This record gives sequence, C-alpha cells and structure tokens, in this order.
Amino acid sequence: MNFRYDTLGLARRLIQEESVSPADGNCQQIMDDFLSALGFTVEHMPFGPVKNLWASRNNGSGPLLVFAGHTDVVPPGPLEEWLHNPYGAVVEGDTLHGRGAADMKGSLAAMLTAAARFIDECPDYGGTLGFLITSDEEDKAVDGTVKVMDELQRRGEKIDYCVVGEPSSTMKLGDVIRVGRRGSLNGCLTVRGVQGHVAYPQLARNPIFEFAPALGDLAREIWDNGNDFFPATSFQISNINAGTGASNVVPGELSVDFNFRFSTESSEAELKARTEAIIGRSVSDFSIKWHLSGPPFLTERGNLIPAVQEIIRQMLNIETELSTSGGTSDGRFIAPRGVELIELGPCNATIHKVNEQTSIKELHQLSDIYERIIYSLLTDD
Repeated sequence: MNFRYDTLGLARRLIQEESVSPADGNCQQIMDDFLSALGFTVEHMPFGPVKNLWASRNNGSGPLLVFAGHTDVVPPGPLEEWLHNPYGAVVEGDTLHGRGAADMKGSLAAMLTAAARFIDECPDYGGTLGFLITSDEEDKAVDGTVKVMDELQRRGEKIDYCVVGEPSSTMKLGDVIRVGRRGSLNGCLTVRGVQGHVAYPQLARNPIFEFAPALGDLAREIWDNGNDFFPATSFQISNINAGTGASNVVPGELSVDFNFRFSTESSEAELKARTEAIIGRSVSDFSIKWHLSGPPFLTERGNLIPAVQEIIRQMLNIETELSTSGGTSDGRFIAPRGVELIELGPCNATIHKVNEQTSIKELHQLSDIYERIIYSLLTDD
C-alpha cells in the first residue's frame, strides 16, 4: 500500500505519541512531513506551551476549504483498567485501540490520506486546501485555534468551509453531523454573610439562608424554549461550598460554581442580567465572576451541509441527522467568523473513556467521505 494512503498506519503513528493536552508529542511534525511532501506550505504557530500548525496548498482562485482538528488527548486514566497500552495503537480484528483513536487522531489520519488521494487524482483543482491543527483543544483552549484564527484574520485569509474531525457519529459513521454547538457560560458566585456563633443568630447573617430562595428560583427558571436546532438553555450547579467545618459556626461566605449551556435564543448578556436579578431578590451582598467558554454557533444552510448530506447518502446509504448536541469544540472559534462549518468524525461511544477504540473499516470510510467533500467543494465534479 502507498503510505500516502495508509489511514490505519498514520492513525497508529499518531496514537503512539503521548500527547496529553496541551502536549503534542511529535504529532504535528508527523503531519508536517506528510503535508510538505504533498506540496503544502506548512507553518508552525506556537503560542505559550501550545503547538499549532497551519498548512495550505493554493491552486488558483476558488474557495478555501480547511480541515481542523487537535493532536492533544485527555489523560488515559487508570492504566490497569486498559485492555492494551493506551499508546500502543493495538489492532484487533476491525478495531483500533488507543487514546485518541476516536478523539481524534483517527480523524486526522483520515484527513491526511483523503488529501493525498485527492491531490494525486486531481492536481488541477481550483481553490485552496488547508489544515488547522492545535494541541490545545482538550485543555484551556486559549492558545490554540482561537489564536491561529486571529492571525489568519490579521493576514486577511478568509476560510470559506471547514470540516472539524470531532467524533460526531453515534451508532455508526455518518449518522450524526454537528452543525453547531450550544454556548457555555460559567459563573463563580460568592455570597457574603456575617460569620458568628450559632447560638447568637441575631449577630450573624447566614449566606446559605440568603441564597436558598435564589437557588430554587434559578432551578425553576425557564431561560428559553430552544429552537429547531437547539434544546432549551439549561442551568446546572457543579459546586457549593460554605462553612468552617465546625458545627457551631455560622459561615461568613458561600461559593457556588454554575454553568449555562445556552442556545441561540439567549445571549450572554441576557443570562448574566437575569441571573444577577434573581439572586439579588434574596441576597444582599454578592459578586459573580463570569467566564464565557464559547458562544453558541450554528451553520446555516449553504453549500457545505447539503453536500455532506448527499455524500453520506450516496456512500453509506443513510440519512444523517443534523445536531448541535454535545459539549464545546474548537468550532466555536471558527464558525462565528462567517465560516460554513460541520463536525464529522467517528463514533463517540468510547471517547474520554478507558479502552477508547474505533472501527478501522469506518476510518477508511471516513477518509473516503473527506475526499468526496474536497471534490465537491474544490472541483466541478
């Protein structure tokens, strides 16, 4: 087999690199070597501890189609619970085992081999093919894709279409593609009371009592009803802490960590204002530190979504579901800049779990689908 077309071999090489976020191991250099041999201009864009790679191959006028992804992975967890070394890239039958097999080194390999076949078969395509790769997706996501997008915008390089290789599929390859994601807004609430002895409540002010009515109101609040693509906005509390550990002390402070996963029917400013108004009805002294992980985004119908739907229909004989479910992804840094974007990758049943794995057959199919997407957008075929 021509190594340029060896999706499994490339996936195994990438999995064998221990690239726990924000580390990259040697993954981006492997990709650099592969893409350089195909005639891509490759730039390494490190920011802080994060490695980023931007590669492009211009072939005349036409759109810029980018494959985006990440080389970093989450920690493997308890090694004794793995059937195989998480970085061994073990093959058993149709299954490839290892951390990153599904999320998302398998997708990266499929993108590379798709590009190789396309360029070999269609050297006279029109437009530009690009790769945007980071090692900061699973971690803080502050020195990765967002920084590269800022640099591309500074240069005036405009991405038209983007395919992110996140593991979107549920039961079988192609049954779900993501066309957007909910926004994620975090808050750290501090309620200040007055510490005192429990026997003298008149000399203290219990922040737990003050916050209790607000907690009920926040839990019952209907923030919005969602829309055709997004479920209703949800509010969840992840941590509540108060008290000194002593049973005879009224605490002087309460801290609460909470999160909104919100639809395009709500805005960051609206959620902040409504939250502060609800808390202010019962709490006399409080502050909130807010952090927006990412706004919601949605790719409206253009050329990309129907093209991908038709390719999946023809190649896999299934109707794909358009979804905005799941957590955040780096698509939140790309799509809001006017880019038609989808997320399409392997089944996600084992991602972030012990014994992560993916189907080798589906990796080859994914590479074929990626290649057909390039054909659809960069040629007249």
